[in-house]
Amino acid sequence: MNKTELIDAMAADAGITKAAAKKSLESFLGNVEGSLKKGNRVSLVGFGSWSVNRRNAREGRNPSTGKTIQIAAKNVVKFKAGADLGKAVN
Repeated sequence: MNKTELIDAMAADAGITKAAAKKSLESFLGNVEGSLKKGNRVSLVGFGSWSVNRRNAREGRNPSTGKTIQIAAKNVVKFKAGADLGKAVN
């Protein structure tokens, strides 16, 4: 399912316009992103949680040449599925 299909499904389930569903989805995504940028964790009980982890700098290998390269440190987003979501997909 892509973003457009999700908006269509949200609009149909909630009985709202596609424009309202799009606005709601964009608000949700923007608020999750904003919270993660601040270093906060976002939890939806039963669904899952998003958090930010720091990945340290490390050495890697260029697969085509085999040369050692430096990989810079960066923040990565981590998602952990909740129990209800895990049960739903199994």
